[in-house]
Amino acid sequence: MNQGFKLRFDQMRDSNPTDPEAGLKPVDQEFYQTSGHTRNLCFIWPDGRRMFLNYAYLLAGEFEPDSDKNSIKLSFSSHTVLLQGFSLDALFMALLDHLPRLIVAIDPRYVLKDDAKEAVVIEITVEQKEA
Repeated sequence: MNQGFKLRFDQMRDSNPTDPEAGLKPVDQEFYQTSGHTRNLCFIWPDGRRMFLNYAYLLAGEFEPDSDKNSIKLSFSSHTVLLQGFSLDALFMALLDHLPRLIVAIDPRYVLKDDAKEAVVIEITVEQKEA
């Protein structure tokens, strides 16, 4: 019996067949809901390219607040990741607690003045360290 059918059957049994899949959670959440052991951080570029690194290999993070653009430098054991954007201080604090699951970069031409209140990443640069 598939999971979706079981949920619908339970809703009908509870006399609420029109409940829009209240039991299903979205898969594409940006933050982890609870603390756990194995966590990955997935970087997504505007062209659809994706890369993930494990939080266990995150050695250091550095936040540089500039007047125009902020930057966050993340040093993993095998890679260095540079994030550039606006209002990245909240993202840095979330990274400190290993909460972000996805970091999505958007094209700079789509950044609005209203977006300045929340973290906006416009550039992700990943460099592999020499062995």
